[in-house]
Amino acid sequence: MDRRKAVEFLITKPASFGRLVGFTKLTDLHNAWILDMLKGEGDRTLQAHRASYKTTCVSIALALIIILLPNKRTLFLRKTDADIKEIIKQVQKILKDPHTQYFVQCIYGVNLKLTVESATEINTNLTTDIRGTSQLVGMGCGSSITGKHFDRIFTDDIVNINDRVSKAERDRTKLVYQELQNIKNRDGRIFNTGTPWHKDDCFAIMPEAEKFDCYSTGLISDEQLEVIKKSMTRSLFAANYELRHIAAEDVIFDNPQTGADPSLVEQGDCHIDAAYGGEDYTAFTICRKKDGKYYVYGRCWRKHIDDVQDEIISLRKAFNAGKIYCEDNGDKGYLGKALRQKGERVNIYRENMNKFLKITSYLKAEWQNVVFVAGTDKEYIDQICDYNENCEHDDAADSLASIVRILWNRKDTESTYTSILT
Repeated sequence: MDRRKAVEFLITKPASFGRLVGFTKLTDLHNAWILDMLKGEGDRTLQAHRASYKTTCVSIALALIIILLPNKRTLFLRKTDADIKEIIKQVQKILKDPHTQYFVQCIYGVNLKLTVESATEINTNLTTDIRGTSQLVGMGCGSSITGKHFDRIFTDDIVNINDRVSKAERDRTKLVYQELQNIKNRDGRIFNTGTPWHKDDCFAIMPEAEKFDCYSTGLISDEQLEVIKKSMTRSLFAANYELRHIAAEDVIFDNPQTGADPSLVEQGDCHIDAAYGGEDYTAFTICRKKDGKYYVYGRCWRKHIDDVQDEIISLRKAFNAGKIYCEDNGDKGYLGKALRQKGERVNIYRENMNKFLKITSYLKAEWQNVVFVAGTDKEYIDQICDYNENCEHDDAADSLASIVRILWNRKDTESTYTSILT
């Protein structure tokens, strides 16, 4: 292979190179990731689920930068010094692989040699730069980076479970990340990879992430995902595989049953938890109780109730649903009266029960019998599964708990009739 073809292969097919050196599960998706790490411009953030081979892609990119951009200086930053050692060692193995040696021979006409090979640094005989810094330096977030300068900076998993539970740790990680801007050379670049752990973690100040969750990459089968889900708490699964934040406290509702036939909620009852501005959601629930199961269709909008009334009415009609329940605590009956003027059958009631107690009593007690039908908003289900006493949004959980309570009472009456008849 001549020099031109060798360079062209490495800069267009880095995933194929990765497969040659032993990473056999890399796909076209990984090729795009590595190309961005190698040739992209500007600071970038990539979030991908666990077992997506994102760190493998970083190690390949680091090796290719050493080969193709030998006079560039690169910093690889992870949470702790111990965290970086395995990746530095992996890059060393890639550089020593016979396939890599072959490409270097084709490009430069020399045998590749590692002149510095430690747990934290790599330098080779390819560089002609007179600066004393090695081509690749690995550091933990606790290391001193002040005064150093790099052309490329890769952060990988600098946000972890410690950031999930500690505000002090989140603040410390942010300070470290902000300092990276001071050590980045002109025309330099920071590439961030990892998974989110908290709504206010360091990803909040990074460039907006391009996200690849476990449902979009095709790298994990449905069967494998079910096994993984059962091996950890819902909050850990959400952070590591769905790339979303969930409260660290005990999760009340997990493993929702989804995907039932939408016809199962037809002729059910409805409930509205209305928003009148601000950050709240308007939640709409249709629920039908049948054979001990609560079949649920749910929607939520981050909109004022007035903006979605007509859509709610259309949905009720589409499912041939019955009466709409809504409380009058917040609006003195405004919503119920407005719906009645549009021809809807409405039950307006006064809510006297503590919301947390209602949700954790009625909905929690029947959770194993709740089945969401196809078409239910993902946001609606997520709000319920993320619910705890201090959560930011509880509109969907409140709406569903309210209608379950209504049907729960109705079930007690039906049970009495059944016992009399039998």
